[in-house]
Amino acid sequence: MLKGKTALVTGSTSGIGLGIARSLAQAGCNLVINGLGNAEEIETIRSELAQSSGVEVLFDGANMMEPEQISHMVERTNQHFGGIDVLVNNAGIQYVSPVEEFPIEKWDAIIAINLSSSFHTIRAAIPSMKKRGFGRIINLASAHALVASPYKSAYVAAKHGLAGLTKTVALEVAENGITVNAVCPGYVLTPLVEKQIPDTAHARGISEEEVVRDVLLAAQSTKQFVTVEQISGLVIFLCSQSAASITGALLPIDGGWTAH
Repeated sequence: MLKGKTALVTGSTSGIGLGIARSLAQAGCNLVINGLGNAEEIETIRSELAQSSGVEVLFDGANMMEPEQISHMVERTNQHFGGIDVLVNNAGIQYVSPVEEFPIEKWDAIIAINLSSSFHTIRAAIPSMKKRGFGRIINLASAHALVASPYKSAYVAAKHGLAGLTKTVALEVAENGITVNAVCPGYVLTPLVEKQIPDTAHARGISEEEVVRDVLLAAQSTKQFVTVEQISGLVIFLCSQSAASITGALLPIDGGWTAH
């Protein structure tokens, strides 16, 4: 379906981003992956993606807090592959704390990576998409783009901002064959979520088991974590011609969380 197209997926060396990258490669996309980790492990991931799917895969280690590095990553992708057809903004970090104790440097980092980095990738990728008359921009938001939770002021603010960015850009490029949507997952048992559990337990004064049962899955009516495969499946659909009229949408995939 996407054979010969090129996708850039930020934050794709683990978790949801890696799952999305793997699905895009299986659909025929050449890839640029990006993220943090051990260089040897990342090379193993890059090689496995390429060999298992028969596509070309590059790695770019751009720091998503640095606009110049982000612009260079997009430029490098355009030069190597001739443009970006699919942009998935997935990079994200989290920190849990009461607002009066929230470290300023954590606020700045979360806003930079979870929100501003998407602005920088979109800004750099749009011109080549307009020239070709095709593009799929998919922002990995969160149920927290639609509702709030305590102790996550920076994350919720960033994801609400990403929702607004999604809608605005969708309107700007609607006549250029480019769609812009946000996927809003509920809780997925990724390394990012696993790291939140002890912090949330400390902030709320409860056990880690209670965090999973009474905090993370409390609002998800299915009482199950969303899976990476489910999110990847939605991303692939949004890249298809069948989804050409879906743009500016905030699409929950949250086990019923935001239906309350």
